[in-house]
Amino acid sequence: MKNLKKFAFLAFALCLFVPAICISQTNPQTPAMPSQQNRIIIDKIVEATHYKNYVIDFCLSKINETSAKEGWNEQKAMEISQSINYKNFRDAIYNSFVVFDEVELETLLQAYEKDTAYQTINVMTNNKVLINNLNIFASDIVKGKYVAK
Repeated sequence: MKNLKKFAFLAFALCLFVPAICISQTNPQTPAMPSQQNRIIIDKIVEATHYKNYVIDFCLSKINETSAKEGWNEQKAMEISQSINYKNFRDAIYNSFVVFDEVELETLLQAYEKDTAYQTINVMTNNKVLINNLNIFASDIVKGKYVAK
């Protein structure tokens, strides 16, 4: 009889916690984003570092590499190349700068605008998370996920 009570209690506890675990796994958190003012500063940093050009060039090199490897025709390579849109990657950049406040972003922007050494050593190309996101973005472009159908 004691074992039956223990078993019933364990079964009740299991039934109580299983729905809580399931609910917690179905609601993912949205990524943190900077304020509107910080977005403006981040856009200026992207301009100063020519990072938009870097993203586009990186994607084009991945497309050319895949095109040569898989023997794409000129039309397919051109179609995939035209699907590159920096705006699809911009949120990843915003998310990588969310940890900085407005003063830190302004300081970074001033450093990029004044010192050409900062322009050649781009902090965004050294950010491992951003590099990983860029690799994922480029591979999605190569797979045709952004091609208008």
